Amino acid sequence: MSFLTAEWRKLIFANYSIDPQLLQPHVPPGTELDLWEGHCYASLIGFLFKETKVLGVKVPFHVNFEEVNLRFYVKRNDQGTWKRGVVFIKEIVPKAAITFVANTLYGEHYETQAMDHHWTKNGQERNVGYRWRKNGVWNAMEVKAALEPSAIPEGSQAEFITEHYWGYAKINNGASNEYEVTHPRWEQYAVESYGIEADFGANYGAQFAFLNERTPDSVFLAEGSAITVEGKKKIFGE
Repeated sequence: MSFLTAEWRKLIFANYSIDPQLLQPHVPPGTELDLWEGHCYASLIGFLFKETKVLGVKVPFHVNFEEVNLRFYVKRNDQGTWKRGVVFIKEIVPKAAITFVANTLYGEHYETQAMDHHWTKNGQERNVGYRWRKNGVWNAMEVKAALEPSAIPEGSQAEFITEHYWGYAKINNGASNEYEVTHPRWEQYAVESYGIEADFGANYGAQFAFLNERTPDSVFLAEGSAITVEGKKKIFGE
């Protein structure tokens, strides 16, 4: 049985090309940075968890909720097969129990904050936005996008960002947790405009404060799908 099943829906991705050396201290043992066309990316992502079950059970008041995270991309050579995965700098959710379980069992970096979201659409476009509060100040990310989804092109940056099916979290300097995330290939909505009001330094540490002044290299909106998170195993670095 999968550890967690849910739907991830209406995922906003804001992607930033950054210096790989900034992320190197966060790379879990047994993995290495995964680059796209020679560039290292970190992504600010907002989305909605829906129909969440842990070990097949819906936990009251923890079924539908927002998440915003900052993540980057790694890969692992597992006996000649490359596994492409993600590492989270921090994941923000509005439910303390989710934070406790993820941090305790998976070694992740969850944090609980007040959050909300909006999904609206009219005859011309859809509007999707997520907000979270840090130190009494609201942060937000929002897009206006096309009404109908389209396929994510093969070989595109959007494919690189979304087609990572493993999660890694550092345990110590010699070991990491590895877990699989399953979902079908996603579709995206063409983004017409966006807005990001986030204090990266306050949310993710002083080393990321420079992103406050940066414009994302790309922003897209994925529809998402049903997903599963499988049980973890420990891996070791060389």
